[in-house]
Amino acid sequence: MNLLVTGGAGFIGSHFVRAVLADRLPGLEGASVTVLDKMAYAGNFANLGPVAESKRLDFVPADASDAPVVGAALRGHDAVVHFAAAGVTGIEVLLEAAHRLDIARFVHVSTGDVYGSIDSGAWTERSPLTPTTPAAAARAGADLMALAYHCTHGLPVVVTRGSDNYGPYQHPGRTIPRLVTALLDGRAAPLSGDGGRVRDWLHVDDHCHGIALALLEGRPGEIYHVAGTVELTERDLTGLILAELDLTWDHVTATPGHKTGDHRRALDDDKIRRELGWRPRIEFSSGLATTIAWYRANPTWWRALQSE
Repeated sequence: MNLLVTGGAGFIGSHFVRAVLADRLPGLEGASVTVLDKMAYAGNFANLGPVAESKRLDFVPADASDAPVVGAALRGHDAVVHFAAAGVTGIEVLLEAAHRLDIARFVHVSTGDVYGSIDSGAWTERSPLTPTTPAAAARAGADLMALAYHCTHGLPVVVTRGSDNYGPYQHPGRTIPRLVTALLDGRAAPLSGDGGRVRDWLHVDDHCHGIALALLEGRPGEIYHVAGTVELTERDLTGLILAELDLTWDHVTATPGHKTGDHRRALDDDKIRRELGWRPRIEFSSGLATTIAWYRANPTWWRALQSE
């Protein structure tokens, strides 16, 4: 199988690419990958370092909204896995090219951000989209565009929405690496507001496993949630990181709260479990420990991003 992966130099996209090229995703053994990434914010070619010499990898440094480049890059591929946060314009370019070239599968990787906040319970795939930030609204618009291409043109689109991810190679501006790298650097860990914001944490490896299942077995026109394994307040998360590093709360400093109104996010993943047999395989405490160990072992990688 030949895959075009947009945003494949970012955090989740690069993990997916590394997993494919290492033959760690059942059903995708031997697949070739073309990464299309404009290298903005989280895009970092160093994320592909472990597989950079693979003969099954090609790299196109371009924006997903560049129609001529996308059209040329997509020829000869069987499927698209769209990680790039390209908004409605970018995804429409990709969808139109995929429709024109009769691509066999288009997986649009979205997030639970599109639902906004929920006080109790969990969002299902049938819940209304109520994004509270411009970035989440752009994601929601891209989701709807992808599903519309299935309804109008029959393009075999599958949408996935994941919980908050963590793991190696995540940009140090994100929650867990921001806390971890500050502590490893001897600085105070920044705790936002009262630390009461709640997130459901999903290891990036489990997320990529769910995306692979959606690519291979998901029903066209459907949405699948890939949900986390543990729900924590940011304060409780900080406490777990401190304990792993054998540090005390003296190493934490309060910072202004987040502007977003999403106090709590949670996804119901019953559908992907029933239909595709997905199960999370990484228990949070062990996943957190190995993630912290990776940041401890790779200071050159994250310090280079902090200096940008």
